[in-house]
Amino acid sequence: MTPPTPTSSPTYFGDSPAMRLFRLGLGASQRLWPSLAVRAAYRLFGTPLPARPLRGLSRQRSWPAGWQVERWPFERAGLTLYTQAATGPVVLLVHGWGGHAGQMLALAEVLRAQGLQPVMVDMPAHGRSSGAVSNLPQFARAVEYLAARLQQQGHPLHAVVAHSLGANAAAYAISRGLRPQRLVMLAPPASPHEYTRLFARMFGLSEATRAALQQRVEAREGILMPQFEPQAVGPRIPVPTLVVHDRGDRINRFADGQAYSRAITGAQLLATEGLGHAKILKDEQVLAEVARFVA
Repeated sequence: MTPPTPTSSPTYFGDSPAMRLFRLGLGASQRLWPSLAVRAAYRLFGTPLPARPLRGLSRQRSWPAGWQVERWPFERAGLTLYTQAATGPVVLLVHGWGGHAGQMLALAEVLRAQGLQPVMVDMPAHGRSSGAVSNLPQFARAVEYLAARLQQQGHPLHAVVAHSLGANAAAYAISRGLRPQRLVMLAPPASPHEYTRLFARMFGLSEATRAALQQRVEAREGILMPQFEPQAVGPRIPVPTLVVHDRGDRINRFADGQAYSRAITGAQLLATEGLGHAKILKDEQVLAEVARFVA
């Protein structure tokens, strides 16, 4: 229920010495101390990769002139917002798992040129925000909280544009009553449950350990993983929706985007070629199409 849903390769986790050590340690502990293995897997499952020390450069990056940085406490972590002194309809830009607000900067500039007011955010444990762990339910709660706080400040959401896990979270928040006028989902993952199966394969976990991990996440968050699936979320999304997905995405399958476009009544699907999972956030044609749809 945490990161995106890689399905074709272990490239999301990588094959660094640290990852190999994690795999060996988890494999040994589930045989010798099963409960410890579940706790360790739960912690790793909720840790954005790369680990915090390796994200130092992205946390210290400078921002273009005119962007204001604001930090909001949230749960046991925090949220970092990037805004400009501008008027116009507000568009919330949400990154994906292991990402940061800077990945949405190119889109923000295009939206600003269209007279819109982009608001970017570092989610808990990401970018410059505090926190060590997070997950999909927390992402969804953060989207709801951001929308409520912005509304309270006199800035109702015109649209939400979200990438990868952020798209999954935004869709769930809208299915629960959040009402922007537009939703754009960029390369969304479809199945948190399937991700736990991949996670288990990548780290050599038995089915018993995987099932215990899923139950631990669901019990602590008070929500079941199937509640995030497109067939559960999609029919409850009443706002115009654009789904953008690359056919060659190696993190979240193209079929994941198709699943959302079929589940959401009237949703449009924009299929791209050769952009993969990340370049979709910088492609000029994609950005122009997103801006057209949002405006």
